[in-house]
Amino acid sequence: MKVFLAIGLNVLFLAIANGAYYCMHNIYVFNPLEILLYSLIAFLLLFGLRFSVKTIWNYLNLYSGNMTRVMIYGTRSSGIAIAKMLRSLEDVRYKIEGFIDDKDLITNRFILGMKVYPKDEELIPLMRRMRVDKVIVSTLKMQDINPSTDLDIFINNNIKVLYAPSIMEWDNSSVMSSNVSLATHIKHISIEDLLERPSIQLNLAPLKQQLSQAIVLITGAAGSIGSELVRQVAQNRPHLIILLDQAESPLHDLRLDLSSQFPELNFATCIADVRDRERIKEIMDTFRPDIIYHAAAYKHVPLMEEHPCESIRANVLGTKNLADMAIMYGVKRFVMVSTDKAVNPTNIMGATKRVAEIYVQSLFKKTIQDNPHCTKFITTRFGNVLGSNGSVIPYFKKQIEQGGPVTVTHPDIIRYFMTIPEACNLVCEAGLIGEGGEIFVFDMGHPVKILDLAKKMIRLSGYTPGTDIKIVFTGLRPGEKLYEELLNKKEVTLPTTHSKIMVAKVREFPFDIVTKQVDELLALASVGKTYLAVSKMKEIVPEYISNNSPYEQLDLKNQQNK
Repeated sequence: MKVFLAIGLNVLFLAIANGAYYCMHNIYVFNPLEILLYSLIAFLLLFGLRFSVKTIWNYLNLYSGNMTRVMIYGTRSSGIAIAKMLRSLEDVRYKIEGFIDDKDLITNRFILGMKVYPKDEELIPLMRRMRVDKVIVSTLKMQDINPSTDLDIFINNNIKVLYAPSIMEWDNSSVMSSNVSLATHIKHISIEDLLERPSIQLNLAPLKQQLSQAIVLITGAAGSIGSELVRQVAQNRPHLIILLDQAESPLHDLRLDLSSQFPELNFATCIADVRDRERIKEIMDTFRPDIIYHAAAYKHVPLMEEHPCESIRANVLGTKNLADMAIMYGVKRFVMVSTDKAVNPTNIMGATKRVAEIYVQSLFKKTIQDNPHCTKFITTRFGNVLGSNGSVIPYFKKQIEQGGPVTVTHPDIIRYFMTIPEACNLVCEAGLIGEGGEIFVFDMGHPVKILDLAKKMIRLSGYTPGTDIKIVFTGLRPGEKLYEELLNKKEVTLPTTHSKIMVAKVREFPFDIVTKQVDELLALASVGKTYLAVSKMKEIVPEYISNNSPYEQLDLKNQQNK
């Protein structure tokens, strides 16, 4: 195109000059046919030279190792667009050897002169023969497949999977507005990309109506869940967000981020501990929030197994303080973030969260009898969150970077995963549709075997599991389960207006009994009577059976007493 434009402009200028000279002297300097002939010869020579140089350059790059042979995964418009764009760029790093048709719709046909290959048992040997060691997937194609399984054929055979932005993202990116090559925007796929699920569709208008001009208190605001809740709430233009956390530095960082992302947002930061009843009362009296999202908690299972009384004080007393103050100050909605570990708990952390669930649910049932317009208490349960503080994926990444070994507690351990934004979306939606007293459980998708996750992360890093990076089994940690549950066997679910949110029908407890038991539990925890406190929790939550823990002896005593 550039060659054609340059020669065309020269021909036009020469023709104008030649015509002007003819008008003045009635004679041509150049015969018009000669101009066209010379222009055609120049075009062919320049184009041929350019084509030859580019072909030789690509050939040298390919066989010197500077160029990578790839295939495009998918034969729809997004895959074809990637191929066209890569072929049109001067900075070529990839040589496209063909397309892969995962639907068997146009197998063995040709697109842009390149063959379409089926995704069958012959594909990997074929790619080996063709020396193709990378596959490119568009971000749009990622939405049409199950990345965690559909791409396994490549990952398990040490073929790198890359993803490229969609054509719409190119139009809005520096790829189209600068000299930066699209090749620099093609990224290696990560484990988070493989585990990520289709985005959740929310009814944003009612949520915006609920949060707009509201005063919202978010506890644990500096944590991974709390900070994402803050950002999602901020998008709905509340009157004020109160950021409550005891961690000074993360709260300071969050405040700086909010000032940059939401310069018009009104927010207040409160360094406070939810266990401090008087401090919570002071904050409630000052700001009088309309909505509370309670995400503050101790969550690390092995650590809480070592410090039961602190876990009880944070997760039970902290929740009780906030719930009591919510009633006292007429808060409209109280949304508590719980965990799947509260179901048939085998550890201290899960048991404390189940006690907290029981307390807020029974408090609501008691209060609504006297005041139909009382605070609506809503509980949400979900599993592990990708990328949250202390989660397994960052831990595995660090071990792989250090050369291994990667430590897995048990070869059969499985977990549910969802992304932080997805979890917070569902928390906000549950807070919107809840009428009070419900425990909402989320559709967590399919469970993931942690051993498979570790192997996949090793392969994505370019290593072979067991050869380059060893995997070591360390045994279940204190209180750890082989698998998590979102429901007790005696619990059932009811559908809601959102397909990914269900209501768990759980056993209800009289508030008078619950508050007496909780007060006794907190009294024991306050003076450090660990075994008595744990025993009291087992009384409140009969399904709490310790696993791989010193508190298993309490279960043996209970069985003997029966």
